[in-house]
Amino acid sequence: MPDPRLPVALIVLVAAGVLSIRIFREYERGVVFTLGRYSRVAGPGLVLLIPFIQQVVRVDLRTIVLEVPTQDVISRDNVSVKVSAVVYFRVLDAKRAVLEVMDYLNATSQLAQTTLRSVLGKHQLDDMLSAREQMNADIQRAIAARTGSWGIEISGVELKQVDLTESMVRAIARQAEAERERRAKVIHAEGELQASAQLAEAAARLAEAPQAILLRYLETLTVIGADKNTTVVFPLPMDVLGPLVQSWKGAPSRDSGPRVGE
Repeated sequence: MPDPRLPVALIVLVAAGVLSIRIFREYERGVVFTLGRYSRVAGPGLVLLIPFIQQVVRVDLRTIVLEVPTQDVISRDNVSVKVSAVVYFRVLDAKRAVLEVMDYLNATSQLAQTTLRSVLGKHQLDDMLSAREQMNADIQRAIAARTGSWGIEISGVELKQVDLTESMVRAIARQAEAERERRAKVIHAEGELQASAQLAEAAARLAEAPQAILLRYLETLTVIGADKNTTVVFPLPMDVLGPLVQSWKGAPSRDSGPRVGE
């Protein structure tokens, strides 16, 4: 007669075998604990455990994309902005990620939020808008300094969005407009300076040849006379009028002759 306890023992053995088998993917590792004490890091592949004596914690080694919620930040120049970011990190040491911190995902998220506020608060608004790469590098270094002891590597930080209030947007627009006007005035002044230098050089050359002034004047009159409705006042040069004036002064007057009856 077969022993009735045999099926029960067989079921227990099968259950124990199922509980003792763990399969880890290539990007996974298992931190094994024996009676609550750290034993080893297992995987990838097939891992055998002692049922009810050993437990295992799975750790994903792939890069994790963590979105940092929008944070209210007050910049160094007392401007309130809302900033969101994205943090890229991965686990390098599965043992420390499990033993050194309770929940490394939540811990990294909370650390990224506080670091984002503290680092950006040390910079001005112009740096947040124009020096994004420098801001990303500063935040990455600050987070990596804390997560290194957890066996976590911060591979990158990117500021996702910087939101400003409507009044601040208008103030920035006015500032940009004033800056453009300032540049336009400076460029205009530089152009006037260069033009004056060229005019001074041209006047010096024309002074060496007075006839050139007349030729230049005639050329200008040619351009003006292209319009038929233009009235041009043409002054005669003194070297032409001089002899005529002298001859007119030397000529006898009509009234200078002898009068009748004298």
